[in-house]
Amino acid sequence: MAQQPDYRGDLAETYEALTEHPDADAFGPARALDAAIKSIGHVVMWANLILVAAILTQVVLRYAFNLNFPKLDELQWHLYGLVTMVGVSYALTTDSHVRVDLVHMQLSGRVKRVIEIAGILFLLAPFIWLMIDQGWDYFAESYRVNERSSSATGLPWLWAFKAVIPVSFVLLGVAALARLMHDIHALTTARDGGEGRGAWIVLAVLAVAAVVAAGLCTLVETTEEMLVISMFLTFIGLLFTGFPVAWTLAGTGMVFAFLAYHFDMGNMAWTGLEDTFTGLDYLTLGAVVNRVYATMSNAVLVALPMFIFMGLMLDESGVAERLMTAMTRLFGTVRGGLAITVTLIGIILAASTGIVGASVVLLGVLSLPAMLQHRYSKTLATGVVAASGTLGILIPPSIMLVIMADQMALSVGDLFMAAALPGMLLGVIYLLYIFALALLRPSAAPAPDDARRPDWAVIRDVIVAVLPPLGLILAVLGSIFAGICTPTEASGIGAAGATLLALGYGKLTWAKTWNVMKATFNTTAYIFAIFLGATLFSFVLRELGGDELIESMVTSTGLGPQGTVIFILGIVFLLGFVLDWIEITLIVLPLMRPIVNGLGLDVPGFGEVDEPALIWFVILVAVTLQTSFLTPPVGFSLFYLKGVCPEGVRLTDIYKGIVPFVLLQLLGLTLVFLWPALTTWLPSVAY
Repeated sequence: MAQQPDYRGDLAETYEALTEHPDADAFGPARALDAAIKSIGHVVMWANLILVAAILTQVVLRYAFNLNFPKLDELQWHLYGLVTMVGVSYALTTDSHVRVDLVHMQLSGRVKRVIEIAGILFLLAPFIWLMIDQGWDYFAESYRVNERSSSATGLPWLWAFKAVIPVSFVLLGVAALARLMHDIHALTTARDGGEGRGAWIVLAVLAVAAVVAAGLCTLVETTEEMLVISMFLTFIGLLFTGFPVAWTLAGTGMVFAFLAYHFDMGNMAWTGLEDTFTGLDYLTLGAVVNRVYATMSNAVLVALPMFIFMGLMLDESGVAERLMTAMTRLFGTVRGGLAITVTLIGIILAASTGIVGASVVLLGVLSLPAMLQHRYSKTLATGVVAASGTLGILIPPSIMLVIMADQMALSVGDLFMAAALPGMLLGVIYLLYIFALALLRPSAAPAPDDARRPDWAVIRDVIVAVLPPLGLILAVLGSIFAGICTPTEASGIGAAGATLLALGYGKLTWAKTWNVMKATFNTTAYIFAIFLGATLFSFVLRELGGDELIESMVTSTGLGPQGTVIFILGIVFLLGFVLDWIEITLIVLPLMRPIVNGLGLDVPGFGEVDEPALIWFVILVAVTLQTSFLTPPVGFSLFYLKGVCPEGVRLTDIYKGIVPFVLLQLLGLTLVFLWPALTTWLPSVAY
C-alpha cells in the first residue's frame, strides 16, 4: 500500500499517490534503467496534448469548412497507440498496475519480492519474448512490402507504426529487468524484514483454487474443458498473490498454451488425460500480435485517454470545490444535507469526468471531514462518498462504456444514451435513501446547529457554480446525442473544455498540468496493459473451446430467456468480488454476446434502435459492475476512500457503509431489468 499522502496538496498528486508505488530501493544500475524508462515516458506522454489538438483541428475543419483529412484520423490512433504502448513500461517502472491487495498487503516485503521475481520470470518474461520475437516479424513483413495506409490520402509508412510493438516490448523488458534487479538486490542485502510473513496465506489461496479446479474438472468430460476450468481458476488464484492483473492474465495464457501444445503432441500421457487438438503452438500465438495492433489502431479507444484527461483536469480546475461550497450553503442547513450535497456533486462529476478513482478521492477530501465534524455516522459518510464517486463508471461519458462498446461491436453513442437514465435513476435512489434515513435516524445525519435558511444570494452562487460543469456536459454529451460529433471528437472537446475551465479559474499551473499529464499517462497505460494481457488470455481461452463451454453451461440451465439473463448477471455480480470491471468487460462480456443474441429477448427498440436486447443487456451488466467497485476484496473505491479517510475511520466502517448502497445498486438493477425501456427510449428519441 502507498504511504499516507498529504491530502492538502493537488488532487492529481493525491490520486497519483494512491495509484503509484515507486520502489524505494536505490540500487544504482536498476535506478538508471528506471530513470531511462521514465525519461522516455515523460517525453511521450505529451503526445496526448498533440492528440487533443488533432481532434480539435479535425472538428473545426469538418464542421466549419466541410473538409475531411484522413491523415488527421489516422494520426489520432497513431498517437494513441504510441502513448499506450510506451506507457505500459512506464507503468511497470512506477508499479502503478492494478493488483488485488487483500492478501498482498499482509505479506512481508521479502515474500512480496519473491512473488514479483517469480511472476516476472514465469509469467511476464515469456509474454515479452513472444511479443518482441513475433512483433519483429510482424514489423519486418510490413517494412518489406512498404505497407502504407489503405486510404490513398492516408499516412504513408504504416510499417513505422507497427515498429512500435517490438520496440515498446523491449522497453517493457528493460523495465522488468530493473524490477528484478531491485528485488534481488533487496533480498540479498536483507533490507526487508518479516521473514516469510504471510507466505502461508498465498499457498492456502493457491491450494483452494487447485482443489476447486479439481472438483469442477470432474464435472466435465474432455481435456479441453478441464484446461478451460483450470485456466480460469489458476488466474483467480494467482490474482491473490498480488502480482499485477495484466501480467497474470498474459502469463496464465502463456502457461496454458504451453500445456495445450504438449497435450496436442501427446506428451502428457502420464496425466491419464486424453490428447487434445487445439492447434495451439508458438506460431499460433503470433496471431496475438495482430490483435494487439488492432487494439492500438482502434479509433473508438482513442476516446479513453481524452476522457481520462478531461476528468483529471476538471478535478484540478476547482469546479468541485466551488460546487461543494455553494451546495453546502444550500442543502447543508437541512438534515442529511451534506450527504445530499455529496451525492449531487457525485452525479455532476460523473457526467463530466467518468474517473472513479479521482472522483472518490476528491469527494472524500472535500466532504468527509465536514460530515464527521457535523457528527454524521461514519458508515453513512463513507458509504455516500464511495457510492457517489462510483457513479462515474456508469453515467456517460464513461470509459467503461467506451470499452464495452468496442468489445460488443456497439455504438458508443448508443450506450451513452442508454446508460444516461439508469445512471440518473441510481443517483435519485441514493438521494431518496439519504432523505429517508435522515428522517428515520436523525442521529445518523443531524442538522447543523447553526442552520440558516438559504437566500437568493446562495441560490445565485449555486447557479454560478453549476453552470460551467453543465456547459461542459452539454458540449460533450449534447454533441454526441445530437449526432454532431463522434464520441472521439467529443472527448477531445471535453479535454479542451476542462483545460479552459482550469485556465478560467486560475488553476492551470505548470505543476498541475504536469501532474494531470502523468496521471493520464499512467491510468491509460495500466488499462491498456490489461487489454494486452486479456488479448492473449482470451485468445487461448477461445482456442481451448472456452466460449463453447461457457455457452453450453449457460444455455443448459433451462431457465428461459429472462432467467438466463438473471443467471448471467448473478455470475457477473459474484465475479465482481474477485475481478475488476476491466477483466470482466474484456474476458467475460464478449463471451455473452452469442448467448444473448440467441435468447430471442423481446426488448422494445421503438423501431429506431439497432440490437435493443444487446444494448439492454450491456447496460444491465454495467449497472451490475457498479457493485464491483464497492465489494471487497477488489473494490477499488474502498481502496481509494481508505487512503483519504481522516483518522478514526476504520476499514470496518467503510465496509458497513457500503452495504446499503450495494443493495440500492441491486434495486436499480432490478428496475432496469423490469423496464427495459429505461435503456432504449432515449436512443430511440435521439434517432
